[in-house]
Amino acid sequence: MLEFCKQCVKTSTGALLANKGRSFLTMLGIIIGVAAVIIIMAVGAGAQSLIINQVKTFGTNIIGILPGASEEKGPPASVMGIVITTLTYEDAMSLNEKSNAPNITSVAAYYKSMSSISWGANFYDTGVSGVTVGYLDVEDGKVDRGRFFTKEEETNLSKVVVLGSTVKKELFGDSDPIGKKIKIKKHDFEVIGVMKDRGTVAFQNNDDQVFIPIKTMQKLIAGVNHVSMVRLKVDNPENVDKAMRDVEITLRERHDITDQSGADDDFTIRSSAEAMDMITTITNALKFFLVAIAAMSLLVGGIGIMNIMLVSVTERTREIGLRKAVGANNTDIMLQFLMEAATITLSGGAIGIAIGSLISVLISLAANFLGYDWSLSISISSIILALIVSISVGLIFGLYPARKASKLQPVEALRHE
Repeated sequence: MLEFCKQCVKTSTGALLANKGRSFLTMLGIIIGVAAVIIIMAVGAGAQSLIINQVKTFGTNIIGILPGASEEKGPPASVMGIVITTLTYEDAMSLNEKSNAPNITSVAAYYKSMSSISWGANFYDTGVSGVTVGYLDVEDGKVDRGRFFTKEEETNLSKVVVLGSTVKKELFGDSDPIGKKIKIKKHDFEVIGVMKDRGTVAFQNNDDQVFIPIKTMQKLIAGVNHVSMVRLKVDNPENVDKAMRDVEITLRERHDITDQSGADDDFTIRSSAEAMDMITTITNALKFFLVAIAAMSLLVGGIGIMNIMLVSVTERTREIGLRKAVGANNTDIMLQFLMEAATITLSGGAIGIAIGSLISVLISLAANFLGYDWSLSISISSIILALIVSISVGLIFGLYPARKASKLQPVEALRHE
């Protein structure tokens, strides 16, 4: 049996090499399909790691509050860009009281917008973030020079601003901005500090924005009474669940919500751990959906193999008749053509794996070069799966041509012109 298999492989390889161009074109669908599956699985895993690593930068003891209700574990409507005004500065400050939430150590409330800022003849469009003094602790931010604003400046509409490092470079270059005045929407703000470089955290460039007291942001810049988000820092990751319950109770009391089931809540509370679980679930579903689409090209490649094998059966009718005349049975003929189909798909699968892996490595290198925390992930299981699928495609789509070849009658085959 082993000798017979060796002979089948030798015969199959010879038949394929006799028509190199046609064999390559037959493989092409498999090559593209397998390469696409490898690339999508690697890129999906890399993108997933990027998102999760960004969320992890907040730590496991951070709680986020967004305005608007959500269903089960899904996001609230405010994430989709819908403006919801149910969360206020006073709500955030109530969570800073130990009597309401004893495990909360810091509270940061936010309201953000885009604006053009200027100093002299220099103009720059950037993000303007109204925040509370708890921002530094919650976000683990550091001031490079000067200082951050105080609690008093937060509440009395002080026109002070702290610059992100990128904004400082764009407006002031190498000169010292401390004490200088910049304009934000026709209001003069005194620069009191410059933040240390932080880079991109949770897909937001913290260096390309400026920070002003949230009350100043609400009243002078945006003209609103609500906040867009609140983040809380918990004293210990083990106390996150308890802190979330305290936050729920406090906000329900403030918003006159009597239903404790959460059905009437006008806010959404999520911990960083829940956010990671949600992101993992969503990205896994998206990844496998894309893999399924990429795998469709393997189906196209399989149809191409079947068509080429049918042509091969027709071209080699006399050869089949001759083999049968000298003693080959139906099984021998079927195995020969199945072996040819499997050889085509296995070769195409191997080439596809090599190409897909190379492109995945290049994507990873490019992403890391651009500063993203991108993990290269080409799993052995994906390679084995690709090989199994490619061989299976060859066997499945090669079965009909092989059966057709095996059923040819020797006399009729030998008479074929």
